[in-house]
Amino acid sequence: MASGMATASYELRFDSGRICLDLTATTHPEERLDSAAHLGAWVSASGLVPAGTPLTAVDTAWLLGFRELRGHIAQLVRGELDARPADSALARVNAVALAAPPALRAVRADDGSLRRAPHTPPHCAELLSVVARDALDLLTDPPARASLRQCEGDNCPIVYLDTSRGRRRRWCSSEVCGNRERVARHRRRAALARA
Repeated sequence: MASGMATASYELRFDSGRICLDLTATTHPEERLDSAAHLGAWVSASGLVPAGTPLTAVDTAWLLGFRELRGHIAQLVRGELDARPADSALARVNAVALAAPPALRAVRADDGSLRRAPHTPPHCAELLSVVARDALDLLTDPPARASLRQCEGDNCPIVYLDTSRGRRRRWCSSEVCGNRERVARHRRRAALARA
């Protein structure tokens, strides 16, 4: 199981700038949250829980909850980008945000340093609340909302937060979509040179 979790974590991307946007990116280029194990890997890798937190309760209900919230956040964000209010999605994200986030405490690590740890195992509603609140914080903060961008990569639906100097970032990831664009541009130039 550990190797499957490592593979799932490797395939997941966290380059959109906000955890709520990272959740919406789990549909591209294919469904990344296709099992409870992959959701557990995403929750751990995203930083929703402190490193090393055991996630033994992740099940199909968690998977359905995260996918549902992902859909509502995507509708809400796209609605803001396209100036088409998505009020039903807003109502659902507001409702999910009402749950209390998980309570954390500081504990001593083996080396004597302090680290975060949950008081109790995290519950799905608590973690969904954290993601929903992140979406609400993003969309109600005018400078952050103004930094939302749609990736310019071919067929890439990912929305990201442009925090680059000069606000000129064009792709969700320079290594993924940016590299594809550079390769395509090179091939076009080479084809023109041959012609």
